[in-house]
Amino acid sequence: MIANGIDRIEDYAHLLQGKRLGLITSPTGLNRNFESTIQILHERFKLTALFSPEHGVRGDQAAGAQVETYRDPITGVPVYSLYRKDSKRLSAEMLDEVDAVVYDIQDVGVRYYTFIYTMLYALEDCANAGKEFIVLDRINPLDGVTVEGNVLKPGFESFVGNYPLAVRYGLTAGEVASMANEQMRWNAQLHIVPCGGWDRNMLFSETGNLWVMPSLGLPRFDSALLYPGTCLFEGTNLSEGRGTTAPFEIVGAPFVEAEKLADEMNGMKLPGVIFRPVYFKPTFSKHEGEQCGGVQLHITDQRALQPLETGIRLMYTLKRNYEAFEFLPPHKGNKLPFIDLLGGDDLYRSEPLDLPALLEQFREEARSFADMKQQYHIY
Repeated sequence: MIANGIDRIEDYAHLLQGKRLGLITSPTGLNRNFESTIQILHERFKLTALFSPEHGVRGDQAAGAQVETYRDPITGVPVYSLYRKDSKRLSAEMLDEVDAVVYDIQDVGVRYYTFIYTMLYALEDCANAGKEFIVLDRINPLDGVTVEGNVLKPGFESFVGNYPLAVRYGLTAGEVASMANEQMRWNAQLHIVPCGGWDRNMLFSETGNLWVMPSLGLPRFDSALLYPGTCLFEGTNLSEGRGTTAPFEIVGAPFVEAEKLADEMNGMKLPGVIFRPVYFKPTFSKHEGEQCGGVQLHITDQRALQPLETGIRLMYTLKRNYEAFEFLPPHKGNKLPFIDLLGGDDLYRSEPLDLPALLEQFREEARSFADMKQQYHIY
């Protein structure tokens, strides 16, 4: 079994001893024995604050829910929200409670996933306050080599993309922290407790570790592996499978002809995936209670799959075939449509490039990012 940072805590105890610690974590903050990082730090060190990302430190908050300050019912430690409507930052008052901030959340290696920005915001805040920042590193479940997609452009920053990363960036959280700390010149007192035994070519399914849902929307590793492509449908009027038992594996809408779509997608012979026609009624989110037609994406070869390109081809096919297809308008005070925020550009919506040219541009940006990121590899 591959060791994550928390599994090696005894070898790095000197980073934690004698300090008031604040911990940013989630239900994935577990060691190999499924003991929580919260409990470990509470029992062995001086845990004085918990900082909650989206979904809460114990996963008891819905997606997008605003979390108010409260006391953790198990440890009694105060929990401060880093997912407030007015701010997602560590305030001066929060930082007064700690000498160092510890980060331990399982990332999924995709630019849209918000936990990475919780980490980067906190790293910058600690740098400005002169506080230490300690990353208990975790493996990248989508491997540490494969890079897919374009790099986020200036002007398209949001909480689903606030740093110039490729869509699938092939770095661990600790490596992202090191890269940002250097490139942004934050000069934070950054420490990384590294993983042990991980070969960066490994996908999660090859590590021997047990999958713990990083959020309810990614119940299986297959969900996470498809997520770089199927998450794009959050910016459209199609269901991305929320409200079903296979989120980010199912895509559809009431106007979609399931068999016709599956046949067309399978005719493309995309690597590592087969499309099955499905009918479903989401229990919440888009098209709640409505009969939808669509496809379920079944992974036949995890190594061969190109999830982002697969998702883009599926989206372009639906857009071409159905006049009812729409990109959603801006919401929640954003100036840009959500598809632009996910895309890190307006290329999907404005269509200045045809599909082959778009995919080739993305491949070129991915190659450049892959070359650049190697200087920050820890493993």
